[in-house]
Amino acid sequence: MTLTSKDIVALLGPTDETLIADILSVRATADELAEACAWISSDEALIGQGRPLPSGKIAELVEVLSVGEDELEGEGPGGDGAVPGPLRLLPY
Repeated sequence: MTLTSKDIVALLGPTDETLIADILSVRATADELAEACAWISSDEALIGQGRPLPSGKIAELVEVLSVGEDELEGEGPGGDGAVPGPLRLLPY
């Protein structure tokens, strides 16, 4: 069965409408979204279990969710949205 916005909110909690639209555009199932969420939250554990890397719709969902996660956390290293400036070399 095709995923609905209610399914997405049930799995992810309150979610941005753009992210919901991006997820729906993949035309995945709720099971595929759940598996993609598992890969994002614990990829090392799944690899350790011998699971193959995600492919197809699950890989697409991982990409969509990863982009959404970056936007929520900010793109800077501190997660505050700050992008580092140019590197300054100090004399020693």
